[in-house]
Amino acid sequence: MLRAIAILLFSVVLLIGLSASVFDAIYGGGEAFPDRTSTPTLSSEKLEKVADLDFPPGNIAVSESGRVFFTFHPEGFPDFNLAELVNGKAKEVPLSSKINLNSVLSIRIDRQNRLWLLDYANHGQQTPQLLALDIDTMKVVHHYRFPSDVAGFGSHLNDFQVSHDGSRIYIANASILGKRPSIIVYDVKDGFARVVLEDHDSVDPDYFIPNVEGIKMLMFGVFAIRPGVDSIALDRSGEWLYFAPVTDEYLHRLRISDLNNINLSPEQLQEKVERFDLKTMSDDITTDNEGNIYLSDLEHSAIVKMNIQGNLETLIKDPKLRWPDGFSFGPDGWLYVTASSLQYVIAKPDKYIAEKGPYQIYRFKTDTNTRAGH
Repeated sequence: MLRAIAILLFSVVLLIGLSASVFDAIYGGGEAFPDRTSTPTLSSEKLEKVADLDFPPGNIAVSESGRVFFTFHPEGFPDFNLAELVNGKAKEVPLSSKINLNSVLSIRIDRQNRLWLLDYANHGQQTPQLLALDIDTMKVVHHYRFPSDVAGFGSHLNDFQVSHDGSRIYIANASILGKRPSIIVYDVKDGFARVVLEDHDSVDPDYFIPNVEGIKMLMFGVFAIRPGVDSIALDRSGEWLYFAPVTDEYLHRLRISDLNNINLSPEQLQEKVERFDLKTMSDDITTDNEGNIYLSDLEHSAIVKMNIQGNLETLIKDPKLRWPDGFSFGPDGWLYVTASSLQYVIAKPDKYIAEKGPYQIYRFKTDTNTRAGH
C-alpha cells in the first residue's frame, strides 16, 4: 500500500514537472483549522454501536426497510469492498463477474430503490465508474464509465448525491492528487457527464491541514491530506446542493435549477454559487426534512448540526467517533455514521491497520423522521 501511494505521488510529480519548492507550496504544509465545536447537546450514551468491523468502513446507505449497506474504505485495502450488514456481520455483496470495480468509496440509495456505487478507480489510474443495483434483485440496472476528460488521472470521485427523481447525479471530484477539483453532473437518461465549477474557490480547499488525535495528516512528511470538494448533500426539497472541501471554512450552495441549466456559461454558473456559512472541518454531510445540515467534524470526533440560519450546534462529541466519515439516515429518525479512522489507515501498512481495529459503525436517534438512504 505504501509503495502504491508513493509511486502515484512520484508519477504526479514527474507528469507535472514540479520542483521541490513548488511541490511543497501545492501539496505540503497547512495551518490549524478553527475549532467550531461546543458542548454537545446529546449524551455519548445516545451513540449506539451497530457493528465492529475488521477493516475501516467508508460510506454507508440505509434503505427504508432498514437494510444497511456500506463500503470498506479502499485505503484500508479490504478483502472485499461492498458489504451488507446481516445480523451484525459484514456480508459481501456479490457483483456480476462482468463488472470489475477497483475502489468504491461512496454509495447512495435513491428514491427509485437503486443502490448506486461510485468507483474512483484509485485516483483515476484506471477508469472511474458509476453502477446502480436494484435493491430487490441486486441486479445491475445502470453502468457508466467516465471518459478521461471528465475524470482522468489524479481525479478522485469521492462522494455524490442522486436527484430525487433519479435523473441526475451530482459528484464531488476532490482531485486530491490532480488538484483540479470540480462538480460533475451526470445525466442518467442520456448517459452524459459534464464538469462544472472547476478552478472555482468553492471547490478548492483552504490552506489548512487536518490534525486528528494529535496526528497531522501529512503523508510521508510532505503531502498534506487536503482534498478539494468532498462534502456534498442535497436538501430534501430538491432545491439546493450544498458542498465544500474538507478544509474549507465555509459551506457553499447552488440551486439545482442553475446546476442543471446547460445554457449557463461557466462564468454565469460560478456567479450563482452562494457562500452559506462557516462550518467545521467536515467529511460527509447530510440533510433532514427541516432543512438542517449534519456535518462530521473529523478533528474533534464530533457530529454537528447546522440549521437553516447557518447556526452550529454540536450534537455528539466522543472519542469513539474516530474520524466520523459517512452518513445515512435510516428508518425512524436514526442517523447512521461510519468511523473510518483514516488517521490510522492512509499510507499505513496492513499490520498497523489491523492493530488499530476493530472499526465501527454507529447510529443515534434524531428528532426528525427523515427519509432513509442519503
